[in-house]
Amino acid sequence: MTNGHKHNGRQWGKRPPRGDEFRLLEGPRLRFDELMRAVRIFGEFIRGFRRLHFIGPCVTVFGSARFGEDHPHYKLAREMGRLLAQYGYTVMTGGGPGIMEAANRGAKDAKGLSIGCNIQLPMEQEPNAYLDRFVEFHYFFVRKVMLVKYSDAFVVMPGGFGTLDEVFETAVLIQTGKIESFPIVLMGTEYWQKPMEFIRGQMVDDGVISPEDPDMLFLTDDPLEALQHIRSHAKRKETPVVPSPTLGESEPDAG
Repeated sequence: MTNGHKHNGRQWGKRPPRGDEFRLLEGPRLRFDELMRAVRIFGEFIRGFRRLHFIGPCVTVFGSARFGEDHPHYKLAREMGRLLAQYGYTVMTGGGPGIMEAANRGAKDAKGLSIGCNIQLPMEQEPNAYLDRFVEFHYFFVRKVMLVKYSDAFVVMPGGFGTLDEVFETAVLIQTGKIESFPIVLMGTEYWQKPMEFIRGQMVDDGVISPEDPDMLFLTDDPLEALQHIRSHAKRKETPVVPSPTLGESEPDAG
């Protein structure tokens, strides 16, 4: 195996063909091409708005695709997903295996709504078996907007660059006042110990962040404590109750 991780006979993380996002970022192109790409990006936003508008109060769970169901992190994510669903939250993940599957599975254990919000990266990726709805995006930045827009909080399990990207981009939005009342819970505290030492030590000591900034990251391995933190600090986002025929909105459905 040279690149990625095997899961169910497929290679997770395998490099995909170069697509729209690659062409967007490689530099200037013909103006007509840029206009058409902007239209496609706008369409992707609209598709996300339509699919996620009625999911209700939601918590997104991040983490690695590489943990099997016998791993303690998988078991913790499953319990967290179950508890969130039990208390009325939709559980959203990237829709794949590992931590994502565990959280979605926990939501289904509690008969809650389970959502996959994926970015097209691995070759031939298939959604896990515990989703009521699966939304796929071409563009990272569109997906990030959707995750913050429709989530009340993030629960972050151990993961790689993508997981860290979501943590720190959201932390920047909180730090700069773009969003408020948005809890970020880090679970798997042993994994986060060294990154938090760097944040609380080097970054604060060098003055690149304020002494209070690390407090936006709440660490616990107790799902009940995590849930209480979310319920105490998240401002639930209200969903308009009347569907809009213009956007083709409808109530959430299964599948």
